[in-house]
Amino acid sequence: MSTVPNGVDAHFAASVFAAVDIGASSGRVMLGRVSPEGVALETVHRFPSGVVERDGGLRWDFDGLFAEVIEGLRAAATVAAVQGETIASIGIDTWAVDYGLVDAAGKLVAQPFSYRDDRSRAAVQTVHATLDPARLYQTTGLQFLQFNTIYQLASERNLDGLQALLIPDLIAFLLTGVRRTEATNASTTGLFDAVAGEWATEFFTALGLPKDLFPPLIQPGEAFGNLKPDIAAAVGLPAETTVVAVGSHDTASAVVAVPATADNSRDGFAYISSGTWSLVGLELKRPVITEASREANFTNERGVDGTVRYLRNVGGLWLLSECQRTWAGEGFQPDLAALLAAAAALHAGGPQINADDPDFIAPDNMPDRIRAAVRRTGADLANDPAAITRCIMDSLAAGYARTITAAERLADRQVAVVHIVGGGSQNALLCQLTANATRRPVIAGPVEATALGNVLVQARAAGAATGGLALLRGIVATGTSLHRYEPLVSVSQGSPQ
Repeated sequence: MSTVPNGVDAHFAASVFAAVDIGASSGRVMLGRVSPEGVALETVHRFPSGVVERDGGLRWDFDGLFAEVIEGLRAAATVAAVQGETIASIGIDTWAVDYGLVDAAGKLVAQPFSYRDDRSRAAVQTVHATLDPARLYQTTGLQFLQFNTIYQLASERNLDGLQALLIPDLIAFLLTGVRRTEATNASTTGLFDAVAGEWATEFFTALGLPKDLFPPLIQPGEAFGNLKPDIAAAVGLPAETTVVAVGSHDTASAVVAVPATADNSRDGFAYISSGTWSLVGLELKRPVITEASREANFTNERGVDGTVRYLRNVGGLWLLSECQRTWAGEGFQPDLAALLAAAAALHAGGPQINADDPDFIAPDNMPDRIRAAVRRTGADLANDPAAITRCIMDSLAAGYARTITAAERLADRQVAVVHIVGGGSQNALLCQLTANATRRPVIAGPVEATALGNVLVQARAAGAATGGLALLRGIVATGTSLHRYEPLVSVSQGSPQ
């Protein structure tokens, strides 16, 4: 194999891979072209992916989502054909914890519940009465969240004869006919052994769940299988087109694309995958499953190449998007850039909230809930979009700083730089406030980290890229425009400088 210094096989220049990347509010299908200059992404199809009220709960319109995936793959095939290219493989990533139940014939028995539905709250006490939370953490290393898969499953009835497929695995199954559970997403279920890297079968038994409720595990880089003939015909791709497991938990793919260089990775880096949620943490070789880590509510989730994503979920830009939705319903639709500029012009030191409070999980009137949360702290917040936006940004930055400091202490690591990837990397105010709060440089970008990580794992599986995560990250750093924010020692205003 002939490779160039950044680990890209020169003979695979402009290799093309399809990335299906679905978040909690929108999805897209992208083409990724890998060359010695980096990875070039092209969006060929976008679609919404919000929750709907159906059958007594908040559910995903999965049938609609899958139809959009098919439409996106059809668009990808068309674009590639026009360019005279062949799509080497397809990779799928989505949010974590949610699943669909399929019967022996492979039929989806109901549209999957969303983690934003409140049904699992009542199951928490039931699970903890059977499995002590300390024991759960010692095995799974998983952060407690009331919507973790284990609590959702504890609220189910009549699971005999059914299998649970996590959302990206459900899509892969419908494309290939192969049932597997990708490991990075399996690690978010609360039923996965963080040390052994296998299902914690004793928990299935204790909770009365079928031991074969989930299909066998598959690792990032392994193949699910080829497209089913009817699917291949429907999207216009060859039947031998392979669906490859990537870091199917979108954060696992995003962390692959953190452009950490050899210099800053030697001293350690923190990452913030900033989008609907903020995932804030460190990359480790081994899980941290101490009691102190459990009390701090840190999670140990699987990463690509057997790494550990040691992190906490912190509130994210969901807070702002929900505010915008409420304001739009009231007839006020401010331009986002203007809104952030107005927020940046306000003085520092304003009121803050706990951005990851469970009260903010469900959709509702977010501005009112934020102002109520401020009042509970003894402060007051004006009913003004700029002031509410600044409160969100200050609160997120403060939450990031607290989380990174705690992760350093619990994992006995030192962080030299903070990487923000995802949609939040475009938010200059948030990036500067994070640099100020953490007192460390912030490197912002890439925006499309999840899709890049998805494509790079596929590329390596195909032989188009070689080496470990450091080399894959070098490819990202080579081909991405990054912005660096230095911490400001004395800040009277939040405006980036």
